Amino acid sequence: MKIIIILIAVLVLAFNSSSQNFEVDNFETSKGELKITFIGHGTLMMECDGKTIHIDPVGNYADYTKLPKADLILVTHEHGDHLDAHAIKTIVKQGTEIITTEKCAESLTNASIMKNGDAEIFAGFMIEAVPAYNIENVRSPGNPYHPKGNGNGYVIHFGNTKVYVAGDTENIPEMADLKDIDIAFLPMNLPFTMSPEMVAEAVKLFKPKILYPYHFGNTDTNQLLKLTEDQKGTEVRIRKLS
Repeated sequence: MKIIIILIAVLVLAFNSSSQNFEVDNFETSKGELKITFIGHGTLMMECDGKTIHIDPVGNYADYTKLPKADLILVTHEHGDHLDAHAIKTIVKQGTEIITTEKCAESLTNASIMKNGDAEIFAGFMIEAVPAYNIENVRSPGNPYHPKGNGNGYVIHFGNTKVYVAGDTENIPEMADLKDIDIAFLPMNLPFTMSPEMVAEAVKLFKPKILYPYHFGNTDTNQLLKLTEDQKGTEVRIRKLS
């Protein structure tokens, strides 16, 4: 019986460890190393200059009791797969700054609201809030999945390195205004965000150096690789972000 209990404990520990075994990429910036942890769906964690940024933390994709507390939390919009008040509460510490939209702030305390077009320094990083919305994909006529003005994408400045996390959006015209984006996260799941074809068109608009499709559900990422194989200057990387 004791041996069985020990085996069960080992299996539980192994499961917990594997479930937190996220992929990580590292980049050199003028603020030091940037470590990006790919948690899942639209959920990311970024660490740089001794600070931890959580983006759309959601408990379905990670055990946040085992992850670093946040210096900065960015929430793109109010949908439950992006806004999880319990997960946010788990990673808040003294001095944590929470940046979100007007609708999200209704569910959160001590959050700062950013609107499309705002730019401000939080936790030592310049943060730009940019539009994220649907044009073609709608629940019904005149009722898009993500109305214009409700959600934010964020451009985060890690010194000389700019990371764009698009939130839930389509290939909107405002993407053409994005300049010198080093790393971009673009959502790719119909009907809520973009098809691979729409993501490929978005890449043409602002030409990021590295593109990660994220929030892609069951979409075949190979389609995007084929569509962008002739896109010079952009490297497409696929990570576990379904």
